[in-house]
Amino acid sequence: MSLTSQQIELLSPARTAEIGIAAIDHGADAIYIGGPGFGARSSADNSIVDISRLVCHAHRFKSRVFVTMNTILHDTELEMARRQAWQLYDAGVDALIVQDMGLLMLEDMPPIQLHASTQCDIRTPEKARFLQDVGFTQIVLARELTLPQIEAIRAAIDPERCTLEFFVHGALCVAYSGQCYISAAHTGRSANRGECSQACRLPYQVVDAAGRFVAHDKHVLSMKDNNQSENLAALVQAGIRSFKIEGRYKDMGYVKNITAHYRKLLDALIDTAPESSAQSAFTRSSSGKTTFTFEPDPNQNFNREFTDYFVQGRKTDIGAFDSPKNPGQPIGYVTQINLEKDNKDNNKGSVELALTDPRMSLSNGDGLCYYNLQKELMGLAINRAESIHAKKGLWRVFPKDPMAGLKDLRKGVEINRNRDVNWTRLLEKKSSDRRIEVFFHLQRTSHGLALTVTDEDGFTATAEATIALQSAKDAEAAKTAIVENLNKLGATIFIATHADVSSVAGQNGAFFIPASLVNTLRREAIEKLEAARLHGLERPLAGKAVAPPVAYPQNNLDYLANVLNQSAYRFYQHHGVQVIAPAYEAAQEAGEVSLMITKHCVRFSLSLCPKQAKGVIGVQGQVRAEPLQLINGKEKLTLRFDCKPCEMHVMGKMKVGVMHMLRKENLPSTPPPQTAPSGNTSA
Repeated sequence: MSLTSQQIELLSPARTAEIGIAAIDHGADAIYIGGPGFGARSSADNSIVDISRLVCHAHRFKSRVFVTMNTILHDTELEMARRQAWQLYDAGVDALIVQDMGLLMLEDMPPIQLHASTQCDIRTPEKARFLQDVGFTQIVLARELTLPQIEAIRAAIDPERCTLEFFVHGALCVAYSGQCYISAAHTGRSANRGECSQACRLPYQVVDAAGRFVAHDKHVLSMKDNNQSENLAALVQAGIRSFKIEGRYKDMGYVKNITAHYRKLLDALIDTAPESSAQSAFTRSSSGKTTFTFEPDPNQNFNREFTDYFVQGRKTDIGAFDSPKNPGQPIGYVTQINLEKDNKDNNKGSVELALTDPRMSLSNGDGLCYYNLQKELMGLAINRAESIHAKKGLWRVFPKDPMAGLKDLRKGVEINRNRDVNWTRLLEKKSSDRRIEVFFHLQRTSHGLALTVTDEDGFTATAEATIALQSAKDAEAAKTAIVENLNKLGATIFIATHADVSSVAGQNGAFFIPASLVNTLRREAIEKLEAARLHGLERPLAGKAVAPPVAYPQNNLDYLANVLNQSAYRFYQHHGVQVIAPAYEAAQEAGEVSLMITKHCVRFSLSLCPKQAKGVIGVQGQVRAEPLQLINGKEKLTLRFDCKPCEMHVMGKMKVGVMHMLRKENLPSTPPPQTAPSGNTSA
């Protein structure tokens, strides 16, 4: 069940087993989900029993299940992690997603595939090749990569040994590969430990070295949501084979909709490729075809608007700087505000709207929003909606909350809808059907009948019955009845595409076969087919490290390598690293360091980059690479710009109280401190 170089995998998230099952039913080729512990989404854990249930459903379609164990670990947690890995292996899980290299040095780990988490910060061909050579069978590339960079990584690895995985949809972490230490520095809650406080979504004052404001209350570290819908073919050509949807915190409706969206896009890419193209040989990595009761639309779910980030090169519009909330879709504008004359507090009233598309309708429970004069996103929940003039798209809505709280709502204000209650209700129902194609062959035997069923993957099963056959009075009617009964597969995961019954209902006449017998043969054959599919399911083989051990691409590692336990320390020593600093969470970095390194650049997004505007007068006269500050309340961060690689460093230091707390927590397991080189040396 490992991917071949010609297989395309759609990988969907699951907060719970129920959501994972729904994702499978909506076309996912694989699911990633949190286990009982050690996942980088601390509140998205699941029991072994629930994961086993998900595995059973996924494997019916040859879909895979990956479990996240991608936090960095204390020494005291390594044995617990090892035991959990065995429990997951025994439950049938296909792979573990990890970042802590200490797991690779443990004895008696289960023979399960390991996937390198995006937290491993895989940006270079050298790093990718190294991870392949130490035994990883799938690696999640950094979201900041461009197509040429992905192509270079693809050229460096063996696609038959290692699959490239890439995030194609969902929330973006502004730090390279999610390696952000702001939360750890300010609160002690480490993103590497699954407890990120999301400082990137806060509003900041951007201040220059002279104390002048460059931006006021802007969410300058908040990115729009990732959407690679237009780049799928290019990503396939670049070498991506696993297409990953972000969202282990997302709800059922989100997973259904986004999975269905990319299922349709990938199927179209596979099915419509010209025979002369290299894409023509691509196939789905799992079985079955999915139909939907709805038309997928990514705009209907929570999003901060969309960007394809850096895949096609650097762009100016990647940020959600005004608000990290869901702005919704534009639907119209305010034509009138109605307040009750006797209501001095403006607690009651209505809002009249003109919709840009008269075919659109509003419903009780819809969520609307708009921007006030300070560019803050304001919500307006509809308690009751009534049509004033359907043909003109005129509506009157009665807000759920007091009118006094709807700041700056006035005539002419543009209105968006960020919750469509009818869409929500649609996805609360059964909204997909996934079926595996089968072919029936009913034939006579020396003692009666044999029904053989063959599925699209080549699995077969046969059911037999002893019966003395009698000629049918109406040959055509007999044939029709047999075929109709064979096609009754409604309660199964199969759909019949053809039935060969010529042996019992051919040109030389037909035999009468009771419907009850046909049904019995069909049920028995299908049961045997399901058993044959499970028996024939090949468990993916764990990757093997090459011998002798390959050298890590660098000799020196600073805190960015996230080495928190002795086992990880030994791993890097084993691969030739000479200087290994403890992870930031070990609280050994007392001074100012890079708490975040990002491809996003605040100066570039504010049109203040020297490369953008040579000779243009900026906030400090000539635009220069002098530091800026981000201020939120008492929290201050310094921005420094490394223009050669075009990167931004968010600088800060750990609070004293946090440092004392973390040092106490890490004392038994902190690797021996060593002098680390300055700057970012992690790959």
